[in-house]
Amino acid sequence: MKTADLFDERTFLSKVNGGKTAGKFTPKKAIFVQGDPSDAVFYIEKGKVKLAVVSKRGKEAVVAILGPGDFLGEECLAGQKQRISTATPLSECSVVRIDKAAAVRALRADPEFSEVFLAYVLDRNIRTQEDLVDQLFNSSEKRLARVLLLLAHYGKEQHPDLVIAKISQETLAEMVGTTRSRVNFFMNKFRKLGFIKYNGELEVNSSLLNIVLYD
Repeated sequence: MKTADLFDERTFLSKVNGGKTAGKFTPKKAIFVQGDPSDAVFYIEKGKVKLAVVSKRGKEAVVAILGPGDFLGEECLAGQKQRISTATPLSECSVVRIDKAAAVRALRADPEFSEVFLAYVLDRNIRTQEDLVDQLFNSSEKRLARVLLLLAHYGKEQHPDLVIAKISQETLAEMVGTTRSRVNFFMNKFRKLGFIKYNGELEVNSSLLNIVLYD
């Protein structure tokens, strides 16, 4: 179950007193950049956000794609002084910024909020471990299928998103850890098999699970 299913966002936002601002971001405006001061937590109300890390040699790796009901930047609560990744909207996003001090006060004052937030952090940690196992042991075809299913929220919601927000094959390649040409090859294969449809928008069929579950 997704974190957003566990609580009402209006109730959650009302419990954060002070240090809270709402804003809109587009793909041309990063929410925060790697190396920025880590001084706030963000809550996504609408849209999808790409988290990416850039190496000293300039190579980018996509860490996660986050959506409505997700937090980002929560590492500041663990004492992280600088952002270790860049958060870039994939479309127009509505995001609430919560100062670190305000977030800490909310966590201490509201056990229910603390429980939800802890569950979210643990879920993200488990997902990171699953991603590592996926990279180590699965083929690029399986990794791509899993990424598409995760973007459609299969297994996380009763009613998954049939249509995924626009995402480039370059971004998919970065998430999977392969080349754009390989992503293009597998996307065409999935389309011919009826696992996906795309014509400007990308629609994912639950039958794509067959790629993940079977060799």
